[in-house]
Amino acid sequence: MAALHPQIVHFTIVLVIVGVIFRLVSLVGKPAFASPAATTLLVVAALSSILSVQSGAAAHPPVERAPGARPPVMEHEEWGERTRTILLVLGAIELIGLVLRKSPRVRTVHAVAAVVGLVGVWAVYETGEHGGELVYAYAGGVGLRSGDPKDVERLLLAGYYQQAMADRAAGRADQAAKLIGQAADRFPADPEVQMLAAESKLLDRKDPQGAIDALSAVQLPADNRFMAFRKAGLLADAYEATGRKPEAAAALEAVLKAFPNGRLQQRLDALKK
Repeated sequence: MAALHPQIVHFTIVLVIVGVIFRLVSLVGKPAFASPAATTLLVVAALSSILSVQSGAAAHPPVERAPGARPPVMEHEEWGERTRTILLVLGAIELIGLVLRKSPRVRTVHAVAAVVGLVGVWAVYETGEHGGELVYAYAGGVGLRSGDPKDVERLLLAGYYQQAMADRAAGRADQAAKLIGQAADRFPADPEVQMLAAESKLLDRKDPQGAIDALSAVQLPADNRFMAFRKAGLLADAYEATGRKPEAAAALEAVLKAFPNGRLQQRLDALKK
């Protein structure tokens, strides 16, 4: 059930928000279907919240074992349980309103449901915010859905890249180059990573010839024009950094013959001036 947590949670979120909207609209009295629609959606949301908490509890153990992740995991779990409680109360109120649907007191019950529903929407937002923090700030859940080790490899590669970019932006070029070099060693068959390493030689190591040599060894898929554009652009940058504008122009011309591109054509025109 852990792998299904994102789907179940988003299902619950939509049910709550739409259900509360219908309940608020129903207080006006029209359209007639608004009230039964609200009851249906909010009762199903209450039941869905139980599955949301259960699937989240199943997903948490492997996530919280990551260093530093346990506190946000526990906070997310606590908010999920609070939200479940609120939604179960809301579902019970809706069922009471269903029993009293022919009573003059039903409008009061629906007004109470609307208020509790708004509290529920706020609780859903808080739970989602903490869940988003787990995903985007702690990379929680990577590999849980598929069990594929490549998911973790992609996480590692993203970590290399993001930290290297942060180091470069902070002026720590040596550290950026070291991280990208480690990524290139770890993923020797990935042409994008190898081009990233060549770019690092140019930008971080200030070694344009090294970048040219590295790019010359990169083999690209024949039909991937975006990677071809990137390689040609990097080669042009490296050749231009060594003062060899004819070679820079030739690198662009070679790819433009196969894949016309306005931006690269402008670059080529500027080099030939």
